Amino acid sequence: MKVTHATTRVLRTPADNPLVVGIPVGNDTREFVTLELGTDEGVEGIGLTFFGGPLTGALKAAVDALTQLVVGENPLHVETVAAKLRRAASGSGPGGIFTLALSAIDIALWDIKGKALNQSVCSLLGGFRDRVPTYASGALMRPFPVDYLAKAGPRLVDMGFKQMKMQLGAEPTVAREIERVRVMRQGIGDDIDLMCDINQLWNVNQAIDIGRRIEDYHLFWLEDVVAHDDYQGLARVADALTTPIAAGEYHYGITPFRHMLEARSIDIVMIDLLRVGGITQWRKAAGMAEAFNLPVVSHLIPEIHVHLVAAFPNGLTVEYMPWTLRLFEETPKIEDGLLVVPQKPGLGLKFDQEAIKRYEVK
Repeated sequence: MKVTHATTRVLRTPADNPLVVGIPVGNDTREFVTLELGTDEGVEGIGLTFFGGPLTGALKAAVDALTQLVVGENPLHVETVAAKLRRAASGSGPGGIFTLALSAIDIALWDIKGKALNQSVCSLLGGFRDRVPTYASGALMRPFPVDYLAKAGPRLVDMGFKQMKMQLGAEPTVAREIERVRVMRQGIGDDIDLMCDINQLWNVNQAIDIGRRIEDYHLFWLEDVVAHDDYQGLARVADALTTPIAAGEYHYGITPFRHMLEARSIDIVMIDLLRVGGITQWRKAAGMAEAFNLPVVSHLIPEIHVHLVAAFPNGLTVEYMPWTLRLFEETPKIEDGLLVVPQKPGLGLKFDQEAIKRYEVK
């Protein structure tokens, strides 16, 4: 089997979130680069990537350039292809646009491999289970007022979510930051797992101070409390708090995960499929985490991440951020707070052609 052709598109969709009710998004949009990779045996794989901001055109150009190097290669040899692309673009990696473009190709290759071997990607990676916990994300953002959080948390519980994530880091006082957590915990009760994302907005001393003040609310984790590459600072926070510290979504490639793990910076390893370099690299980061007896969680793209988190024994939960749902004909179902792994070969996904017509940027 050989790769013969590729089709890439830019899609621009509304920046809404179906978990959010009553908060207008205005004219905000999100842009995605989609990839359809074809072979001489008629097996086609799909992938996608996104970046945000004004560089989507450059990202599409990078995907186009790299796919030309993949034509003629055996799509089942994912490591061979990844190594070829890294060598070819060694001066522009390992992070940034190169890795984001590589990820789209790598995802499509795994989709082809699953279809060719009549197995799901989850099964190819180990198939540890057929469903995995998932948490509601993007519905409890820091710009939203406290009275909204008080209503939104119980609504998510009513929708079946047993886990959900809120944000902190924007309030002018410590007391108001703490109040947001108090309101959320009071609204959802003690049996729901509540995570909190800081998105690198605190310094080490803030993280320790506020983290200690909210320990009584029993957060499932605190995420990206300080700068993602401050491994020693993260370690100070992790040592000071009983609340688990999660981080990793901002890391490109697998090497930063080694540094973070060796520094004992975190308790939960979060892996971004696009920034790490695709499925091939994701599994390596997950293996490193397992060697350190740490669980792994995902960032964005639940439709694909369900395969990865479910495949590994140390997979903990999938972030259900529904930004990409509208791109596919059918997406994984949620049953009793668990995301169900598609049993179809490959990723079990198809791009929705009507959505492509509606959102494609010509």
